[in-house]
Amino acid sequence: MGAGAPRGAGGPGDGGGLRASLSGLTTRGRSFVAAGIAAAACAYVLGQGALLRVGLLLALLPLICVYALHRTRYRVSGSRRLTPGRVPAGAEARVQLRMDNVSRLPTGLLMLQDRVPYVLGPRPRFVLDRVEPGGRREVSYRVRSDLRGRYPLGPLQLRLTDPFGLVELTRSFSSYDTLTVIPRTEPLPPVRLTGESNGYGDGSRRSLALALAGDDDVIPRGYRRGDDLRRVHWRSTARYGELMVRREEQPQRSRATVLLDTRRLAYDGAGPDSAFEWAVSAAASSLVHVLEQGFSTRLLTDTGNSVPGEGGGGFSAGGQESAEAAGLMMDTLAVVGHSDGAGLSRAYDAVRGGGGFGEGGGDGLLIAFFGDLDDVQTELAAKMRQRTSGAVAFVLDTGAWGGRPEPGHDVVPLEERLRRLRDAGWTALAAAPGVAFGELWRQAGAGRVGTGTSGGRE
Repeated sequence: MGAGAPRGAGGPGDGGGLRASLSGLTTRGRSFVAAGIAAAACAYVLGQGALLRVGLLLALLPLICVYALHRTRYRVSGSRRLTPGRVPAGAEARVQLRMDNVSRLPTGLLMLQDRVPYVLGPRPRFVLDRVEPGGRREVSYRVRSDLRGRYPLGPLQLRLTDPFGLVELTRSFSSYDTLTVIPRTEPLPPVRLTGESNGYGDGSRRSLALALAGDDDVIPRGYRRGDDLRRVHWRSTARYGELMVRREEQPQRSRATVLLDTRRLAYDGAGPDSAFEWAVSAAASSLVHVLEQGFSTRLLTDTGNSVPGEGGGGFSAGGQESAEAAGLMMDTLAVVGHSDGAGLSRAYDAVRGGGGFGEGGGDGLLIAFFGDLDDVQTELAAKMRQRTSGAVAFVLDTGAWGGRPEPGHDVVPLEERLRRLRDAGWTALAAAPGVAFGELWRQAGAGRVGTGTSGGRE
């Protein structure tokens, strides 16, 4: 994103010689040259001196303008500021352009143009009047996109023209910025999901001393004014010769994984209203929600890749690192596309490996978004529940969204998929077109779905 400082500078004659400047003749300028040559030829044939002078004037005027613009030596600098650099789909971002005349000569008429992808709207163009030496001009425009992605803005182009409109030279600055359009998110109701308990999400509060040293050997700290005397640890006091107290219990930050099925054969259709885009937007809403609830969170896809990274099982940390990880996950969802994978085995391995879920898997929440599943993939998805303390699945049916399964892809019927997932302990819901994700989330928390073993609300 632009920081407001000059991003580049250059004079109108920079970047090309006189021959390159000749290519800047406009249609009017080329017409003048052609008319002048024709008039001069007629004057020679007819022996008309006055017509010859007119022809020479018409032919030389555009060339004089080319030479004048080419020799102009004033210099300008340009900058761009993008606010904000990350916006949800459908929201607007403001782009502010600034031009500074850093030479000792006033400029002529300037035409400013910024290059933007067509999905962000029409290409912005501005006409700037004469800029005095050391002067500054600022203009702004807005961009928006209904499609998530990363879009380059720039480079900024400056067009110079003569008073007659015979010549137009274009000079480009080298810098550009990037606008990241993330998926739309919606606020989710604060509900209790399977495996979730009080405190930081679904994790119980554990004593730091017990976690580090066990039940029989706590780690104390020095007494501080105001500490409760009932927490004095007399054995350590005798050992160290000063008053020692037991450490306060510290909350263990619980973890959640949001799993997004991106397999190409699991979805059909494209565009903002497609099943895949719904799944991406719902996954983004889930990520924002669990982060706000204090979970240490990661984004996982069917390829087995984990975001923000592999360190610590790929989960975000707390504080500033959590905010950075959230931005990284949203940036990933902004550009995520279909994978060419055929199954969920890599995602299954990532979940089965623990990835920080803890010993035996018992303190992690898994939120999954599945497309069409065949028999093998349904079985794999069902087994993922074994490594988690709670699992919620939102299952999309391509047929309901107007799509068709890939040829040769033997899809298990939706009701059968839901039944098998619920029997394995999932809270499984069908995601139909037109249903708000917030309502499905509320149903998952309220347990208003048919469940099998441990499939409902605990």
